[in-house]
Amino acid sequence: MMLIKKPLALAGVLLGLLGPAALAEVDANVAKTIKARLEASNPKPTYGEVRETPIEGLYEVELDGGSSTLFVSADGNHFILGDLFQAKTGGGFANLSEGRRATRRAKVMETQSIDDMIVFSPKGETKARIYVFTDVDCGYCRKLHQDVPELNKRGIEVRYLAFPRGGLQSLGYRKLATAWCADDTNKTLTALKNRENVPLQVCNNNPVAAQYKLGNEVIDVRGTPTIVMEDGRVVPGYLPPATLIKELGI
Repeated sequence: MMLIKKPLALAGVLLGLLGPAALAEVDANVAKTIKARLEASNPKPTYGEVRETPIEGLYEVELDGGSSTLFVSADGNHFILGDLFQAKTGGGFANLSEGRRATRRAKVMETQSIDDMIVFSPKGETKARIYVFTDVDCGYCRKLHQDVPELNKRGIEVRYLAFPRGGLQSLGYRKLATAWCADDTNKTLTALKNRENVPLQVCNNNPVAAQYKLGNEVIDVRGTPTIVMEDGRVVPGYLPPATLIKELGI
């Protein structure tokens, strides 16, 4: 089964004509038919719950925990892979699929233990928090880290999670693990990002591999830094402090 990534722009126009609608529970036979047809065609992905969409006869099925979404006909024979958009009354479009993904990301990030993160907190009131999947060797990760004092000054807490771009067998993994295994994690991460000569010491049971898996399989990190807001929105890359502050609404 070949998957072609095409946003459902046309569906967005249709949604604008249909207007908001309460989504009913999917008929059990329809859901069973759709799942069976998809699994018979391609058993490799994990297919999620079959849900109604605001378009009659079109159903939504998430792939692999929500990394992608299929919009499927009732007989399961036709689908579109992409995002569902809504034409807004006042102009522009709303990405309904991304809204759902953001909600899921926010819930996932809330369940992560802060004890497994390297956290730089404001001295005064914390007005917002961001999660940052980081490497120590990427230029924009270092640039973002240089902004951390300014972000803290503005009331933004930075919560780092490890994401070695070269994988779990790379030198980057050993550097990140060294930071997470250190007695002073903040100081060691800063030293590594500043290219200081830090002896590499990888301890057992460090969280780097788990955070790398989280980034790959749940958050869909494509590169570093990747910033995840508290509401689940994702910024795939570096933002200057002023822009980030504006995005956070503080």
